Amino acid sequence: MLRSLLCPILIFVVIGFAAPAAFGQDDDPIRVDAALVRLNIGVVDGRGRPITQLNRTNFSVFEDGVKQDIARFETTTAPFSVMVLLDMSGSTKTFRQNIKLSASRFLDALAPDDRVAVVEFYSKIRLLNDFTTDKRRAAESIQLANGEGQTDLYKAVEFALKRLERENTRRKAIVVLTDGIDTEAQDRDRRLLSELAEDKIPSFLKTEDNTKLNEILDRADKQGVTIYPLALPTGDPARLADPTPRQIEMFRVARSRLKYIADRTGGTLNTIQRLEEMGRLYAEVAADLRTLYTIEYAPTNLARDGKWREIRVEVNEPGLISRTRQGYFAR
Repeated sequence: MLRSLLCPILIFVVIGFAAPAAFGQDDDPIRVDAALVRLNIGVVDGRGRPITQLNRTNFSVFEDGVKQDIARFETTTAPFSVMVLLDMSGSTKTFRQNIKLSASRFLDALAPDDRVAVVEFYSKIRLLNDFTTDKRRAAESIQLANGEGQTDLYKAVEFALKRLERENTRRKAIVVLTDGIDTEAQDRDRRLLSELAEDKIPSFLKTEDNTKLNEILDRADKQGVTIYPLALPTGDPARLADPTPRQIEMFRVARSRLKYIADRTGGTLNTIQRLEEMGRLYAEVAADLRTLYTIEYAPTNLARDGKWREIRVEVNEPGLISRTRQGYFAR
């Protein structure tokens, strides 16, 4: 399993191929059935080893404690559509080659039928190639990635989710490598902290208190997209000689939001301590995708009341442990 607690650099992976395109195209997406809830589920034994030979009868799904009927089941071998998001903001400029090499190796670890799309983001968002099974073309797109300036992280994730809607009923994932700092969110956090006395700053900012982030997570919930953030250690104020309480707090909440994204979607946040670890963590994400089952169910509670619906998945084999997203807001 992948773990992490560091300042994030995000890469989002999506599958498909097209000429580079700017954010803002309004083509009507193909939508999945909004009445269904989709879960990507990993199962391990007591020693953490993946279990990949289960079938539909091994699983039970509960929403708010009520057992649900499984409408669709896919094994661990079913292909994914993966969106790869490359953070090309100014803060990643000194290690671009590491990013490109590691992301290209990630493509090699995907299954032949997996579809991949590549997006670069900074102050702009550009689709370098739409979903495709041609990994060579996707690798060429990664090598072309280049940019500078601010970080439109949340807008890039939103763009990726809109493109994934076109992948209809395919299984979906986003892989994110970034420093994790969304410029617009950071500016808002800075304004909130600017009038506070220093002793009031620690833990003042709330992870969930960001409208754009919550809109993104609601969209991910509806499609059942699993998101894997990979977090680079850049930007950590602990590395500064005399960091201010405001710097420390803004870094803390940015890191916390990456963890929130992973937890809400059933992914994992992976911390990169050294650049040499980047390729290994990418490989672990690709391996994790190959161990996921997918289940869809039509919830018995159809009320769109905005309340949280808690999801629990049980496996009927002794000693096995399942992992999936924790639930969703019924909006």
